[in-house]
Amino acid sequence: MNDNPYDPPHLYSAPPPEPRPLQPAQQRIRTAWTADELMATQFPEPKWAVPGIISEGVNLLAGPPKVGKSWLSLGLALSVAAGGTAMDTIPVEGGPVLYLALEDTPRRLQTRMGKILGSDRAPSGLTLATSCPPLPQGGNEAIAQWLDRNPEARMVVIDVFAKMRGNSAPGASAYDADYAAVGHAKRIADHYGVAVVLVHHVRKAASDDFLAEVSGTNGIAGAADATLVLKRARGQADGVLHVTGRDVDEAEYALRFYAEAGAWQLLEGPAAEHTIGDTRATILRFVRANTGARPKAISEGTGLESDLVRQTCSRMAKDVQLIRKDGGYVVPEVTGGGA
Repeated sequence: MNDNPYDPPHLYSAPPPEPRPLQPAQQRIRTAWTADELMATQFPEPKWAVPGIISEGVNLLAGPPKVGKSWLSLGLALSVAAGGTAMDTIPVEGGPVLYLALEDTPRRLQTRMGKILGSDRAPSGLTLATSCPPLPQGGNEAIAQWLDRNPEARMVVIDVFAKMRGNSAPGASAYDADYAAVGHAKRIADHYGVAVVLVHHVRKAASDDFLAEVSGTNGIAGAADATLVLKRARGQADGVLHVTGRDVDEAEYALRFYAEAGAWQLLEGPAAEHTIGDTRATILRFVRANTGARPKAISEGTGLESDLVRQTCSRMAKDVQLIRKDGGYVVPEVTGGGA
């Protein structure tokens, strides 16, 4: 028995004397076909914890310190456990969720949940724990036991991944060590067909490629099924969630954070409209509705000074926010920006 009141028995019940690895996934999941068999097989669609954003498999949620990753992950956990809407916008199917808050205390979790829930009732389907062994040293078994008792589970959140990755194998390269560390979580996700969210950090140095900002080697993002990077934004949005993955379309979502409620809200429309200054946003909206508009028409249609429009359109073209075409401007195609 576990006598620590902060380690819930329903997560650690009946632990074996030594960590027992998961049974081979081959017992549940077929792994080989002939080509004609594979083409004739009908596979179920991926199960989504948050449709369009978090699918079954390993989802790496990265961002700089204090950007609000824990608020976002806890809010998503509450939404999925209760059903309803995630980020105040996306309908989600309710189901059990395990949230490992490994950098928090029970008091802090209670305070955060109180903010997010407001007058709503706390969902009984959300299990929270502030301690768990590293994945290679029994953590995978603890999570597996919980999933065995909750066959309808939709999501497991590990906040933060660094607390559970465990020690690297002797002599392993940094890339191999990172890939193997995520592999422990992926084995659980694939075995149970559940979404596993690993909360992680980004490098201090910014990059044009958001995947390159994930802390560690490329082995971390490479082993994950999807990578989500939450970045601070300028303009009307408080953050932009960059998403890419094997079953997830690459997209950018503009978010607003309400500190008094501890809640992230998904903003409507392309992220670019919420992350640029008011003048650029005004021009962008007008050109989207009047493709091919020339600066004079933009000025007359928006009420902006003609010189300001010409200068701003020129700068936006350099930043690929607009494209010059036949003397006018068009908006480049973008991905994402709503659910």
